[in-house]
Amino acid sequence: MFGLGTTELILIVVIVLLLFGAKKLPALGEGLAKGIKNFRTNLSGNTDKSDPVEDKKA
Repeated sequence: MFGLGTTELILIVVIVLLLFGAKKLPALGEGLAKGIKNFRTNLSGNTDKSDPVEDKKA
């Protein structure tokens, strides 16, 4: 994976934890997931506006 070893990956995770903090990581992950989903939806040309994740919350 891009020539990264275990040590480098652990170092990256530690730096991310220091930068964002443990409390902000879930929100960061959720925002990233929504962005990826939105990108894939727009890439495929699907114009359906319903969001199954939002439908489950309601």
